[in-house]
Amino acid sequence: MHRVALVLTVALAVTAVAVAAPPRATVGTRSTSLGKVLVDAKGRTLYVFGLGACTGSCASAWPPLLTTGKPAGVHGLGTKRLGNGTLQVTFAGKPLYRYALDVKPGQVAGAAVAHWFALSPTGAKLHASSSSSSGGYAAPNPGMTTPTTDYGDGYGN
Repeated sequence: MHRVALVLTVALAVTAVAVAAPPRATVGTRSTSLGKVLVDAKGRTLYVFGLGACTGSCASAWPPLLTTGKPAGVHGLGTKRLGNGTLQVTFAGKPLYRYALDVKPGQVAGAAVAHWFALSPTGAKLHASSSSSSGGYAAPNPGMTTPTTDYGDGYGN
């Protein structure tokens, strides 16, 4: 009886650890109104920030794409360790983020926000006017604060 209880306790502990860790990220591509863009495993558009790092309240509106190890998918993926120890997925060295208002696969409202760009599979930065890409959403720039420059500009801007 004690052996069964011990085995169940260990199994539950292992399951809890597996559930708590974010999954290994997968990046793919999807056709959108901007053309083909990089997307996360749920088909949501991924973005880069043209002014440096997005942290604090900025990261609430623009959550970083996190992973537990080497990301899978398109060629050119890598990782960057954040200050809290987590790994953020990068593409061609650029940190990747999602836009909180892009809730459905293929939405590209974030590409209409100043200093934010969707990426093509070749790394081209894609930007749009709010009327052509918002998919019915206004495209404010929530959480924007003075950016940090721990990456430098580095994005060709």
